[in-house]
Amino acid sequence: MFGLLIAIIYICFISLGLPDSLLGAAWPSMYGGLGVPVSYAGIISVVIAAGTVVSSLLSDLLTKKLGTGTVTGISVAMTAGALFGFSVSNAFWMLAVFAVPYGLGAGGVDAALNNYVALHLKSRHMSWLHCMWGVGAAIGPYIMGYALSGGYGWSRGYLVISIIQIALTAAVFCSLPLWKRGAKPSESGGETGEKGSEPAEKKKPLTPKEIVRIRGAVPCFITFFCYCALESTAILWSSSYMVLNNGISADTAATLAGLFLIGITVGRAVNGFLTLKFSDKTLIRVGECVILAGVVTLFLPFGNVCVIIGLVLLGLGCAPVYPSIIHMTPELFGADKSQAVIGVQMASAYIGTCTMPPLFGFLANNIGAWLFPVFLGIWLCVMAVMHEVVVKKTANAVIR
Repeated sequence: MFGLLIAIIYICFISLGLPDSLLGAAWPSMYGGLGVPVSYAGIISVVIAAGTVVSSLLSDLLTKKLGTGTVTGISVAMTAGALFGFSVSNAFWMLAVFAVPYGLGAGGVDAALNNYVALHLKSRHMSWLHCMWGVGAAIGPYIMGYALSGGYGWSRGYLVISIIQIALTAAVFCSLPLWKRGAKPSESGGETGEKGSEPAEKKKPLTPKEIVRIRGAVPCFITFFCYCALESTAILWSSSYMVLNNGISADTAATLAGLFLIGITVGRAVNGFLTLKFSDKTLIRVGECVILAGVVTLFLPFGNVCVIIGLVLLGLGCAPVYPSIIHMTPELFGADKSQAVIGVQMASAYIGTCTMPPLFGFLANNIGAWLFPVFLGIWLCVMAVMHEVVVKKTANAVIR
């Protein structure tokens, strides 16, 4: 029966990615009818991000009070309700209101699921699950595109995704007994880890002051912030960099920009197999080296081929970092502290995602788009240093 729970978790990760790229895909068709400037998409994104930060920071309290399965079910239900709200919205203020439960639900399920997987599943599942997130993020725009090309409008695209989320909500609540059973320590050392979350969930939630005092926690949060700053900047600005710095046409650049996400998705699929032989710590270091190779390649003066190779290397290098950091969290900081730490990790990730791409946009506008690889290289260096600080401060921990 635990295999059924794993299948539900995989579906949850696909579902988690489905709405992530909907706003970007639908906004060109939305803002005109809503009577707002194109820039107002940023307001919705900020509201969603604020919600994810809040729910991530509360994940330790909620998970220990309600349990992972219940938190996941409630969070997915909130997201489903918010997406349905988007589908019936005919004014911008309605989108802003529904963006609040959207963000709260997304952050809650993200933090809860990542901690559960880190505690109970092997490292390969963490990589493959985050690969499934990429699959969901890729499918979402296709669903929206089908709704738009079929003349149904952007609201129908949101409605379809909300129905999928409603079905998933029902599946999660029906599977609650499996979550409780899976939370028990494994006697055989099979798919679950040796440390169950059931005892940890009964302990008192950690305060923010207690979390930052955990040895190695703060550099871990900075590592997460730097990674997401790098990843989100690459996703948002790679196309503009190719147009402004390399003279590539906008249509071609839009297509080539997808190479970064393809690299991440393929890399995480392969990384799942590499975890059978290498530790999370080693895979993070290898990923950092591959990212460095990608940054250096972007500097090489050999035409557009260097840009293509550089973006692929950046994606492949990013692939193991995010899932590996999350997966080794319980072993570095303890199963009883992992939910609190992962919650702040998620919050750090969302802050990096929200703040650093706009910063690069400001720099590119005032200095030049040529700063793109420099900007990525700076965050890579800080991330690598902070990861080594984490490793040093938690040297007595058992890292798989």
